[in-house]
Amino acid sequence: MSMYQVKPISGGDIKIDLPTCMYKFPNIHVPKGNSCTSEHAFQNGEVDPAVKALEARQDEIMRKLYELKAAVEGLAKTVTTPDADLDLTVSSSLSSQSFSSTTFKGTTDLDTLLGKDHGALRDIVVNANPAQPPLTLLVLHSLLCQRYRVLSTVHVHSSVANVPPQLLSCLGPRHADCYARHMFQLGFTLIWKDVPKLEMKFSIQNMCPINGEASVARFLFKLLAPYPSDPALATSVDSWVDTAFFQLAEGSTKERAAVLRALNSALGRNPWLAGPEFSLADIACYCCVMQSGSASSAPANVQRWLKSCENLGHFGPAKLLLQ
Repeated sequence: MSMYQVKPISGGDIKIDLPTCMYKFPNIHVPKGNSCTSEHAFQNGEVDPAVKALEARQDEIMRKLYELKAAVEGLAKTVTTPDADLDLTVSSSLSSQSFSSTTFKGTTDLDTLLGKDHGALRDIVVNANPAQPPLTLLVLHSLLCQRYRVLSTVHVHSSVANVPPQLLSCLGPRHADCYARHMFQLGFTLIWKDVPKLEMKFSIQNMCPINGEASVARFLFKLLAPYPSDPALATSVDSWVDTAFFQLAEGSTKERAAVLRALNSALGRNPWLAGPEFSLADIACYCCVMQSGSASSAPANVQRWLKSCENLGHFGPAKLLLQ
């Protein structure tokens, strides 16, 4: 007899039947005039071994039911999206490294940003075209893995015929504990799909997709650190992000040359694009400079800045896709 059963019911919900098996243990006779505690049966002043075994088994069953519930909730989130026709689960990984406080001075709390969601994994689902790999998202994913416990998974959609091996493993190797979703704080699912523009869904049931790599990068970065409180500094960060995606990534040769000159001038005044601190502006511009093939012809200050970015260690996943 199975320990528990999962049954579909109307409305797309799932019913979990609790164990129906009976437990047998010796009959314990309590003499007249004596009393038994409300928690355990005693024999000669000690808890009966059969009761101990029963409690241990019950705890194990409840643990497995909790894991099953978390797995079913995660599966339900995937099935209720238009991306349910996934062909292949490629990788799933866990990262729980210590977050480097030297990268960002301010850190954020998931409950503050996203609201409390007890017992459910917060899922980030990204649809990306393999012809245009989102390098900024790989860098931000690496940073998120240092800040939170992230369950990372790569899928291939049926609209895509062939995906290079390096794209299938871009989020890291499969982790042995990927089935235990309750161990993680964030779910990061990357789906290689034939889409004209990158899109992201979060809390799939009640929000519209976020379109465009720049917009998605802004959303993910806010899970790491708050935007600058100074309006001028925040505007500078946004300006560099837009310049990276609209002029470096999609612009003409003349536009790229103009951006490189502007980068060189800004980096002659500060170590990072938005001032003394590393920011999303550096992530976006680094990825777009490298992806556009402009690194080799970049001016001296830009060359120095590119090396400084690489020394942080966050850009490894992006560099692997460029090789």
